[in-house]
Amino acid sequence: MEEEKVLPEGDAEKDSKLNTSADNLQVKDISSSTENILPKTEISESEESTTLNPQISTEQNMEVHHHAHDPAAPHHKKNWKSYFWEFLMLFLAVFCGFLAEYQLEHKIERDRAKELATSFYNELKIDSATIQTVQMNREKRDSAFTYLKKYFRDSSITNCSKAFALNFNYAFIIFSPYLFEPKDAILVQLKNSGSLRYFKSMELQKLTGELSEAITNIRTRNEFESTFFDSYLMPYLLKHNDIEFYDTIRTRYTLFYFNALMQYEKSGEILPFQFNKPEDFDKSESVNITGLFQVRTNGTTSRQYSDYQKLNAQLLEELRKVYKLK
Repeated sequence: MEEEKVLPEGDAEKDSKLNTSADNLQVKDISSSTENILPKTEISESEESTTLNPQISTEQNMEVHHHAHDPAAPHHKKNWKSYFWEFLMLFLAVFCGFLAEYQLEHKIERDRAKELATSFYNELKIDSATIQTVQMNREKRDSAFTYLKKYFRDSSITNCSKAFALNFNYAFIIFSPYLFEPKDAILVQLKNSGSLRYFKSMELQKLTGELSEAITNIRTRNEFESTFFDSYLMPYLLKHNDIEFYDTIRTRYTLFYFNALMQYEKSGEILPFQFNKPEDFDKSESVNITGLFQVRTNGTTSRQYSDYQKLNAQLLEELRKVYKLK
């Protein structure tokens, strides 16, 4: 057996201290090594957790953001003033939208009314000029009636003068130049489509209604004249008219018969006119037919046509005033 070395007491104590220091250094080294290793492991695990579960991290962040702006939170609670201002802003938005729509609708109605008024005005202007011409033609026919009544009473029909031939044709042969047929396409559109409501002027609406009634009366009266002509004058003309005179005038002047007759009246030419079947001539009958037809036509001229002319003039004036038309 080996013998143990026995150190002196002082050396043994020094050696014990050295061993203790060495052991402490080893523990510190191990501890330091452990600390250097552990943080790396923890960081890696944390990074791995974040990398593997990004959705969890995002959701957590979103939840935090959501809770930060939660309106139910005490510091975001609304008072009555907040609700009042929200209501006021909503009310103003709706009200402004209503005003804008209201103004747009009124602008459309005003534009439509101006368009209809212009068309109606132009239609009335055409009729105004037409009825003036018709009224002058009817005055000419009325003079022809007066001449014929006197001629039938006092003169011979065997040798007819140029004046007799002209007045006979003005009174009995010509018909359409004495009729006024009012145009009412725009008026019918106003009535049937309800567009008359676009006319805000009550006077304009009143006159338009009266004009519609006047047109109906004119057409009724025109039909009455036409019926009288067909019933009484046509048989009379079939018996006594000279159709050769008509053909000669049309061939000579190549115009509408009424205009051709006026050209012949102005000329110095005299064309023969033969009153057919003079042996069947009844003076009293001729005077009565001429007089009755004159009464019928004068009634139309003085009432229905004149009423229309007055209404036409009033409507034109009202449209000019309301819509600044010319």
